[in-house]
Amino acid sequence: MHQINGLDPARFVLLPCALGRLPDRVVMLPAAGLLGGVLLAFAANAWGGVIGWPMLLANWLTLGFGYFAAQTRTSRLLRRSATPVDRPTVFAAQFALSHVAWLLTYPLAGRLGKEAGIPVTLAPLGGLTLIAVAAAAVLWPAHDPDVVEHAHPEIDPDPPHFGEAETHRHTHAFDIDDLHRRWPAARPG
Repeated sequence: MHQINGLDPARFVLLPCALGRLPDRVVMLPAAGLLGGVLLAFAANAWGGVIGWPMLLANWLTLGFGYFAAQTRTSRLLRRSATPVDRPTVFAAQFALSHVAWLLTYPLAGRLGKEAGIPVTLAPLGGLTLIAVAAAAVLWPAHDPDVVEHAHPEIDPDPPHFGEAETHRHTHAFDIDDLHRRWPAARPG
């Protein structure tokens, strides 16, 4: 296949397949970090007067990729974190919270951009992004499996829940629900 400006278009076509095989945390956190890093780098270059159309376009492309990689998996993460009955509420809450973040940062970006200029605007927004990524890295366990082995010593064996198991110890995709009110004590992370 032909290369375009040194880039192999087949890599971009195969990128979604490759990203689909990686765990959500491994893709989302670095992608969000990329967003903050690009904003800070762009601010530094703007202060140095090194901004031209090629750099602006490269930054937009990189920000687009970072945003795609950080946000595309959000629905999968939300589905994994809630039972089917709770999913509409979880998706609505995520929508509301994400829009609160936009409600705060859009006016901040507009006001700072108008009053202080683009470099001064991008620096705090990039820093805020990196702070959020650091918080997510601390709060989101590195080892967060879908299927968790756990026990229910406090309840009688319930065939619909335990299946064929003769003990209270079993494994299945874990959600917080009526039978699982908190994460197992031995939860990794």
